Amino acid sequence: MAKVQNPTTTTLGYALFATRWLQAPLYFGLVAAQGVYVYKFFKELWTLILMCVSGHATETYVMLAVLKLVDVVMIANLLIMVIVGGYETFVSRIGLQGHRDQPEWLSHVNSNVLKVKLATAIVGISSVHLLQMFVDVHHTSHHALLWGTVIHMAFIASAAILAYMSGPMVAHTDRAHADRSPAAPAHVSRPQEQEQEQEQERRERQEKPDPETPAATPALPRQPDPDADAEARIRAAGFPARKLLEDFDEQHPRAFDREAVARLGKADFVAARRNVVFVGPPGTGKTHLAVALGVRACQAGHRVLFATAAEWAARLADARAAGRLDAELTALDDHPLLIVDEVGYTPLDTATAGLFFQLVAHRYERASLIVTSDRPLGRWDEVFGPSAPALTDRLAHHADVVRLDGDSYRTRRATSAWAD
Repeated sequence: MAKVQNPTTTTLGYALFATRWLQAPLYFGLVAAQGVYVYKFFKELWTLILMCVSGHATETYVMLAVLKLVDVVMIANLLIMVIVGGYETFVSRIGLQGHRDQPEWLSHVNSNVLKVKLATAIVGISSVHLLQMFVDVHHTSHHALLWGTVIHMAFIASAAILAYMSGPMVAHTDRAHADRSPAAPAHVSRPQEQEQEQEQERRERQEKPDPETPAATPALPRQPDPDADAEARIRAAGFPARKLLEDFDEQHPRAFDREAVARLGKADFVAARRNVVFVGPPGTGKTHLAVALGVRACQAGHRVLFATAAEWAARLADARAAGRLDAELTALDDHPLLIVDEVGYTPLDTATAGLFFQLVAHRYERASLIVTSDRPLGRWDEVFGPSAPALTDRLAHHADVVRLDGDSYRTRRATSAWAD
């Protein structure tokens, strides 16, 4: 039976929720405080330059002055974290989706993450202050050193406790969302977040492929601030499904280079004609990341083509049989990024391995490739035979190799379903 909400209670809840905008002026006030720190930074820098030019700057003075500059920068970084993260968490969403400079943490920031980030930033600032005291130890009392060390250790302990507590809190929140029934949704005091969750569920249903039907490019969900040209490039790329970096489950792989993936998400590697190689066992998210980077490249204005290694082999073999292999390789230059998925899943004969070598050699330092494989480059001789050393040498010369370790999410889902 559906729960009937009291109109008065609903109106009161909306009114209370609207009071979050009272915090907006606070964040703009912090922006002004950041301007003060910019002024302080350049004032300290100018004083340091004058002292060095006049010859009155000792080594200790220079070290302390540089530490002051570092201190100012770290506090400014802390302000940015509070301004952007706090506004995003407590006031309103910041719609930067698709922007090449969007912080990777912005789309999934929450109060627990923000607290941990602030705590670690405070520990860093405290470390700089303590270092200043030890550098200038001759002018610092033992009492000040003692209490400075005690306070710093208290900051470290507080940050460790916050980090420890944030894990169970996030897990409890995830379980609460998972247990929520679609037929009888739990009462949500923040209607905007409820709408966003429902929109996310609709998008996931649209993206989920039917395992009983052949893989095909599904209808693309609308993106914020849609770009018709970018959408046309995404449709023409031939992705098996539309995947986004924001939807990647970072908790599933046991280990992978998050910083490298965040950097690659800016799509600068395409303009730099660099390659990307994702290596890991099946079901660890290699194809998801490859497609997501391809979508980012399309949004950045680049043409992209996606196909599995078997499909690329058939395409190149057809071109060779028709006597137009060179023309085909030249035509592919119109696409700054090619994605070759599932290298190693299908054995290749010597002739087909030679075709892949020609593809890699033709695009070497000319255009970008994203390759996914279930085995490291050192074992590619199992796939490409004698062509492997020359092929991997050209592919890896200007490449980011990202290793993903973990169990298959498909096996995990099947095991979970069997257990249920």
